[in-house]
Amino acid sequence: MPSAGAGWAAPSNAPSLGLRTNMGLRALLLLPLCFPALQAQAPDVEERRPEGSTLYIQCPYTEQVDQWRKAWCRMTKGQCEILVQLKIPNYYPYVTEDTKGKVTVKDSRTYRTLYVTLTNLQAEDSGTYACVHLINSSTYTPLKTISLKVFRALQARAPDAEETLLEGSTLQIQCPYTAVAAEKKKAWCRVRNDECELLRETQTLYRNRSTKQKVTIQDFRRNTSVSITMSNLQVEDSGTYSCAYRSDYSRYIPLKTITLRVFKELNKSELDRLSVQCPYSEMERGRVVKAWCRREDRNECKPVVRTDFLSSWRNIKDLEARSTIQDDTQNKTIIITVEKLQAQDTGMYWCAIYRYPAPTWIMEISLSVSKRTQQHTAKEMDDVSVQCRYSTTDYGAVSKAWCKEGEREACTLLVTTNLERSGNPQALQQDRVRIQDDTQQGIVTITMEKLKAQDSGIYWCALDEKGQLFRMEEVSLNISEALPETTLSNSSQSVPPGSTPAPSSNVNTFILLSVVLSILFILALISLITLCIRWRKQLKRRGNRQEEDTYCKPQDTTQLNGSERRESLKDDSKDLKYATLVFKPQPSPENSLYCNVEPSQAHRKSSDEYVEYAAIALKQLPTNDKG
Repeated sequence: MPSAGAGWAAPSNAPSLGLRTNMGLRALLLLPLCFPALQAQAPDVEERRPEGSTLYIQCPYTEQVDQWRKAWCRMTKGQCEILVQLKIPNYYPYVTEDTKGKVTVKDSRTYRTLYVTLTNLQAEDSGTYACVHLINSSTYTPLKTISLKVFRALQARAPDAEETLLEGSTLQIQCPYTAVAAEKKKAWCRVRNDECELLRETQTLYRNRSTKQKVTIQDFRRNTSVSITMSNLQVEDSGTYSCAYRSDYSRYIPLKTITLRVFKELNKSELDRLSVQCPYSEMERGRVVKAWCRREDRNECKPVVRTDFLSSWRNIKDLEARSTIQDDTQNKTIIITVEKLQAQDTGMYWCAIYRYPAPTWIMEISLSVSKRTQQHTAKEMDDVSVQCRYSTTDYGAVSKAWCKEGEREACTLLVTTNLERSGNPQALQQDRVRIQDDTQQGIVTITMEKLKAQDSGIYWCALDEKGQLFRMEEVSLNISEALPETTLSNSSQSVPPGSTPAPSSNVNTFILLSVVLSILFILALISLITLCIRWRKQLKRRGNRQEEDTYCKPQDTTQLNGSERRESLKDDSKDLKYATLVFKPQPSPENSLYCNVEPSQAHRKSSDEYVEYAAIALKQLPTNDKG
């Protein structure tokens, strides 16, 4: 059976009837070779045009299809929707042309080219088109296939601001405008390659609020500003956006442009695995280098791994050695994996396109890696046991270790289950420390015996892999000194040299001594007050008695005999209670009488006796004539 390319051109002097007969025969012969759907052939070319522009397409053909009917069609659900169909070409004229709506198709047989013109393109014109030659009303063969994308043009403009928001939050933007834009429709676009990917647009001047999914746009004409709200932001919403108004030429004039970065917050624990998937757009497909980088500054990012960089051997504890990157070009996704996360891995990261001189972010990740911690307290000479859990699937076959943290977070190895590291079974027990690994339950147990005060500090349960320690859990151990037995006595307690009482013991002793001293002071004060009161009462009582002892009672007829005075003076054992003074009739004024109270106490010391003296001066009494 002759092929479609076999010379089927009719001679120049052939009658038209013969030509039509040959065309019908050729149609029957070629029918099995024509394919019914345009999608069976990939587009030959891709065309991108802004709204309002014009598309020119040239579809050359061979001599074999010169006399076939030509058409311009749009593919809809695998079917050819004919937009313009030309008449069957004749020998004369050599040019056939037809126009329907905004599509014009012209067939120039001289140049064997079909010319197609589409004017005033709109976004809804985007799709797949084809120049075809028809065999019958339902069978065609494509000459050329075109993929057309019509975008809403947006004037190029640098971003006015940058917004960085957490995933799930809400973006609110105010875009002021001038009087020129007052009567125009307002829009909210996502900018890609200076194209306006329309997200939301006000419908009319009187319906100035519009909401679709999570985007709300509202035109406040009194305030001459547009309000934009985007709720429930996701990392894939990161990009460049613009408030704009639509001009008369179907172009969007930007009012305000922002760069939006929506970052994902991930919280992990040490030794967890991080897995991140970063989707990217069609424009970033192909051999573009992808990277996972750690952000050092606002716009600077230090690459950790790249798709074009296979590093040499590195320290397995380094972040670069624990990170891998994979570019799934089929699903347009970058896959990042980081093993054995550590607290120092906390930071901001980018999935990025690595172009010189700096990466361009695709997705931003806020990574927080926390420690697993334990706290234990014990006394000297006690034992302590610590248990740390791990995933048996991931780390069951990895050696475990116990180390003490020193300066700069360096950890000094104490014991390990890695027998090859020390070369002998004693690695499982060193001095007073033992380690045991239960790989069935995923528990490593460390026992420390006969604790000392200097054993206090920070320890790690760690993985021991290729000479590197990866912290599993951080253990804080506090050892207090044992208190000696103490008794309350007047003698001071002896303290062994070199020993220092524990802080809690010092506090308790101080409180006890303070209470005892306070009680003693109060008792002493009460005793002193009581003694003072009693002493004052005694003084008062003794003063009254002395006044009674010193008063004199005169008598007219009797006088104290010398023998009585001698007897009274000799009787030192008796106290003198009363003294009777007898005056002679006419004493001399110079004569004085002294009375000594308590003469029995004359032998006592001056400091112990209490003596009062009375000096009595006697005047001459007047004479009584009568007697």
